[in-house]
Amino acid sequence: MDLILWRHAEAQELSPEIEGAEFARLDLTRALTGRGQKHAARVAAWLDRQLTDTARILVSPALRCEQTALNLGRKFKTCELLGPDGTAQDLLELTQWPDSKTTVVVVGHQPTLGQVAAHLLGLSNSDLSIRKGGLWWLRHRRREGRPQTLLLTVQTPDLL
Repeated sequence: MDLILWRHAEAQELSPEIEGAEFARLDLTRALTGRGQKHAARVAAWLDRQLTDTARILVSPALRCEQTALNLGRKFKTCELLGPDGTAQDLLELTQWPDSKTTVVVVGHQPTLGQVAAHLLGLSNSDLSIRKGGLWWLRHRRREGRPQTLLLTVQTPDLL
């Protein structure tokens, strides 16, 4: 199974005075900045060339994640559990790691994406930071009967 963790691109900031439920509500409506849109398009163009037609794309309901995913030009499914308050366990269950027969792309948020990457790479007490607009491509395989997780690539918008 291949799992691609793609962090949303740069989005508009919220005022620091906003707190609590109002922050959570407005946070879901933050749109990509112009720079974020360019970065998302750059990464999507690269990713689209790599993906098979059978890849599943799961996206957080946050506007910035949906806007990032739209750059792929493919159908995607919005999943509430991938929102900013989602957990690493939620993500792994939604993607059916490591048993899915198809590649799964997740467009989501920090710290969840970094926590998933750290867990799958055996760094269970750590969080990894995935840069805005960047992606980590992981693969599960069995070698000599033992499960392994490979890090195939890390891509960032600035390097594409």
